[in-house]
Amino acid sequence: MATNTQETQNPSPATAMLSPDQVVQQLRALRAQMPLPDALPSMPASRRRRLAHVNSQFIVAAINASGASPAVQTALGRTDEELRQEIEVNDRWTAVIDEVRALLQILIDSNTLRRQRVGLAALQTYGICQELARDDAHAARLGPHIGEMKKLNKFGRPRRKAPQTDPQPIPAPQAAAAS
Repeated sequence: MATNTQETQNPSPATAMLSPDQVVQQLRALRAQMPLPDALPSMPASRRRRLAHVNSQFIVAAINASGASPAVQTALGRTDEELRQEIEVNDRWTAVIDEVRALLQILIDSNTLRRQRVGLAALQTYGICQELARDDAHAARLGPHIGEMKKLNKFGRPRRKAPQTDPQPIPAPQAAAAS
């Protein structure tokens, strides 16, 4: 009997599902491993915001100017190549940010689905309890629970109408003064 050697050499293990606590643990470990750039000198927050939005074409022109003059590089303390590498690293981190946003959206959508499933089960439980309570055998046991659910059920209550106020009279347009 021949066995498939590819299956035995490269088994495809099922992806292990993580608990919320394990995800938090891994995210904290990942956050601890992320490199942070050196902080800027102390300056007002409004200036820091403006610095993050300098026109990209202006940045390229400035880098080209620094590459054209060793005196500019000396004054800046950085070469044009170092600045280009920093732009490249920034672009790669932008991809990371996009992936984290996508992950966040998946987490939000998944948790909304979980809340919806639990909400549906709770409303179904309420309906089942109401049906069972029609039978005297279940009424005594389920009655207090049904009463509590009825009190807390925002879907079953009629909405209160806002008190009506007298509408303000609309002022009549004034006649134009004759000249």
